[in-house]
Amino acid sequence: MMLYGRAQPGEAGKPWLVFVHGFSGTGEEWRPVGEQLAPFPCLYLDLPGHGGSSAVAATSFTQVDAALSRSLISYNILNYWLVGYSLGGRVAMHFACQRPPGLQGLVVEGGHPGLTDDQARQARWQSDTRWAQRFRSQPLLEVFNDWYQQPVFASLSPARRRVLARARSRNDGQALAAMLETTSLAIQPDLRGPLHELAVPFHYLSGEYDRKFRALAAETSAVPHLIVGAGHNTHREQPDAVARCLAQILRLI
Repeated sequence: MMLYGRAQPGEAGKPWLVFVHGFSGTGEEWRPVGEQLAPFPCLYLDLPGHGGSSAVAATSFTQVDAALSRSLISYNILNYWLVGYSLGGRVAMHFACQRPPGLQGLVVEGGHPGLTDDQARQARWQSDTRWAQRFRSQPLLEVFNDWYQQPVFASLSPARRRVLARARSRNDGQALAAMLETTSLAIQPDLRGPLHELAVPFHYLSGEYDRKFRALAAETSAVPHLIVGAGHNTHREQPDAVARCLAQILRLI
């Protein structure tokens, strides 16, 4: 089981930048950032149930880790940084905590390190299963119109919400529902402890208007970076600023 990806060449000897998208997106959404980061080679991956990996199924975080590992091997990627947004950030953190060979650094944008109590987990599972049922049974445009009304997307304009809802409605609802349940925050372990023990650099990007994830970033051991003029999805709202931030991080290696 491997993930669909699109590779962007770079200079020999430079570590790869492996980009992982958020729920209902694709790796292509990172390209406006990655294309500004020459000479680093870049790989834009599609998670299970998404884009070119829509037929790839996973039933646990462990299986997602395995698919990511096999994908890196298939591209002969031996040294790399993981860069993940939201769901992709959670996948990247979980993967990094397994201490995979070749990982040189971790950058997370708006990714949750994990819930800390059973009551919160139960509430999240109930919420995610309700959304999953809607993805399975209702027109996706209708579901995504409601999805983008959630508080985490409060900084989006009505026009931006409509654009995103139309784009996301091209997905397969059944595949999205399965991945939502597989990678529910209710199932993800609390990664704060393992992240603190990482032996590689760990950086966290959050938007100026994304108060929830700015606070969560402070609970991790990551080096924080604030993206001005952005909400939760900083690399879509401010791709140039995110590219500059990543370039500054990568200058240190």
